[in-house]
Amino acid sequence: MVVLVLAFIGLLICSPTGATLIITGTVFSPDPPLTAGSVQSAVSSVTIIPSGATTFSRYHSLQLQTGLLEARWEIQVMVNGIPAAQQIASGTTAFVNGYLLSYPTTSDLSFTVMVNGTVPSGTGTNVTLIQVIELDNGGAPVPGSSITVSAPLTTSLTAVPGYPPMTAPHVSLPEPAALQQTAHMPGFSAAAGIVGLVMCVLAGVTLRWQRHR
Repeated sequence: MVVLVLAFIGLLICSPTGATLIITGTVFSPDPPLTAGSVQSAVSSVTIIPSGATTFSRYHSLQLQTGLLEARWEIQVMVNGIPAAQQIASGTTAFVNGYLLSYPTTSDLSFTVMVNGTVPSGTGTNVTLIQVIELDNGGAPVPGSSITVSAPLTTSLTAVPGYPPMTAPHVSLPEPAALQQTAHMPGFSAAAGIVGLVMCVLAGVTLRWQRHR
C-alpha cells in the first residue's frame, strides 16, 4: 500500500499539469505582409502562469518552432522583471529546459523569444514565425499548451531593391509626312555640283566669244 502511494506521488511530481502561456506582445521587422525570400524577424513576449507548485515544471520543456529558413533564436528569461537565463539556438526548432523556468509561484516569470530568418516561398497564405509548445517529461505535447505567432504572405510581385523597373526602350520614329518627303527628295552630291558649275562657266564664256565675233 505504501509503495502504491509513493508511486502515485511520484507520478504527480513527474507529470504535473502544464503551465499557461500567454503572448503579451509581438513586434515584427519589417511589418507584415511578408515577402518570400526576404529576411524577417519577430520578437514575442510570453508570460507563464503556473498551475502547479512552481512556475514551470522542471521535468517539462518548451519546444519553439518556426517556418522561417536558416532561423536563429535568442531566448531571454525574466524573473520579477530581472534578466535571468539566456540562450541562443539555430534551426527551425529550439528547446528551453524546464530547469531554467522553474521558480516559486511567488515569482513573476516571463520570457522573450526573438527569431530571425528567411521567408520561404510556396507556403500558402500565412507563415508561422513562432510556435511554442510545452512538452511533458516523455516528450509529448501538453494538451492546450500551444501558442502561435503567424503573419500573412504577400502574393503580389514586388520590385527587387536596387534594380530599376524593366521598361521597353523608347524609339522615336519620324512623322509619316516627313518620312514621305524625305523619301522623294532627289539626291545631290558634291561631284554633280562641281560639274554643273563648270558647265555654266563654259556656257558663259562661249556666249561672250560669239558676241565679240
